[in-house]
Order: sequence, then structure tokens, then C-alpha cells
Amino acid sequence: MKRKPANDTSDDSGGAAPGGIQALDAALSVLRVLRSFDGPATLSDIAREAGMPPSKVHRYLASFIHAGLAVQKERSGRYDLGREAAELGVAAISRNNFVLRASEELEDLALATGQAALLAVWSHNGPTVVRLERGPNLTTTSIGLGSTFSLLNSATGRVFLAYLPPQQLTARLQNELERTAAAGLSWPDLTPEPASVDALRAKVRHERIAYVDGRFIPGLCAISSAITNWQDEIELAVTLFGTHRELLQPDSAARAALIDFAARHSIIPPAQFGNSRDARAR
Repeated sequence: MKRKPANDTSDDSGGAAPGGIQALDAALSVLRVLRSFDGPATLSDIAREAGMPPSKVHRYLASFIHAGLAVQKERSGRYDLGREAAELGVAAISRNNFVLRASEELEDLALATGQAALLAVWSHNGPTVVRLERGPNLTTTSIGLGSTFSLLNSATGRVFLAYLPPQQLTARLQNELERTAAAGLSWPDLTPEPASVDALRAKVRHERIAYVDGRFIPGLCAISSAITNWQDEIELAVTLFGTHRELLQPDSAARAALIDFAARHSIIPPAQFGNSRDARAR
């Protein structure tokens, strides 16, 4: 049996499609479109994005409203996600184990890139290693499970610096800045001053990656990226490290693989749904 196009106006009240139900597939596509808007949307906008006639979309929306998955604003008549949709999202998030999911593929990342790989979470001691894969090319370092990193002079720490809410970093960051200034230290891309720290934060967030070239452990290069939650805040950092400076090149295959790995294990922030919708419209 062939699946009907999304804009097919024929009766869709039954009919099982391979692996699912046609009417339900179509209805869920409307719900996904509703989710993609930054706020309440008109029936015509939803229908256009879904590629369906407004009359058909209206029937689905009526069912969503009855189930609490959608609401219709009284004044504007626009549609938005309802309480039940929000509760479903919260339930899914509460069951999502970022570390477990990323750990299952960390060995594959290490093998594919030829680098050692680790996962780190934020603890009361700062960025802390919770999973480590040595990779095909053994890299002898003091890094192990439970190792912690500096915010300023480690790739892993810099990712947390960029993506963790500032209020969680204040005391530790201030302490590191004071110690760095007292020792007279600085780096080509960072000085122990708030403005320089802010510039580094912006750079890491723009590039979705942080790196160091042997400052944390002499001779060891590292790149790190953030696995983020629905608020675009970091849940854990995934880091590749080794002795070859090629790892730091902007066009390196390892860098691309790392960014892809972090993106696949992140949750797309709500603010980015609108961008996805705009891209589909173009």
C-alpha cells in the first residue's frame, strides 16, 4: 500500500500504512509543524507549512484541542501547543539520559577519529570526566575517570565556560582569574579579564567548539564540544585529545566528527525551531 501525500484531501480516517496509520502520521506532522513556530500560529500558516488544505488541518487541530495537545487563543484565533504537549515534553526530557546515550557511541567516535575521547559533566569540583575511551592510538596521560579540568586552560573547561549559566560559574571562575592574574599568565586567545572571557565564550558558542594546543598537558592537543539540553545549556562535554596538531585544524575530519556527534546527542532548543521552519520555507 502506498502512503498518501500529506496534502491528499481524500478521506484519511482509516487505512494502515506500512509500519503505522496514515491518519495518525498526518496528524503528527501537523503537530510537529505547530511545534516549529516560535509562538501561536494561524490556521493558514500551519496548513501551508504542513502542505495540507486548511479544512483538513482544522480537523486535526480540533482533535488536538480536545486532547489538550493544542489550544486556540480566544482573541486572535491562533493555535499553540497545549498543556498536555508540554507535559509530554517534560516527561520525555526527564527520561533522557544524556550520558548514557553518548557513552554508547563514544568508542565509535574514538575509533573513527583515531583520537582518545572523553565525556565530562559539571560537578562541585568543576568539569569532571565520567567516561573515557583511549582510542586506537594509545595516548598516555594522567587523565582518568574523575579527573577535573580548569575552566580557562582546558578545552573541556572552556566548553562549560561557554554553555553553563554564568551564575553557576561565578565563584570558580573568579578564583581561576585571580590565580591566573597573580601568576602573570595569559594565552594568545585569552587574558585574565572579564572582557576577554566574554569574547572567548562568544567564540566557542559561535564555532560550537573549544580547543587548546598543549597548555593543559604539554604536547597534548584537545578539542571539545557541548551536548546541550532544550535550553541550549550544557549537559556534558565531549572531548577528543591526542598528540597530533592536525586535530586543531578547522578542516580536520576529527573536528567535523566531534561537532556532528555533539549535535546528534543534543536537544534542539525551542529558539531554533523557527530557524528550521524558515529553512523549510526557503
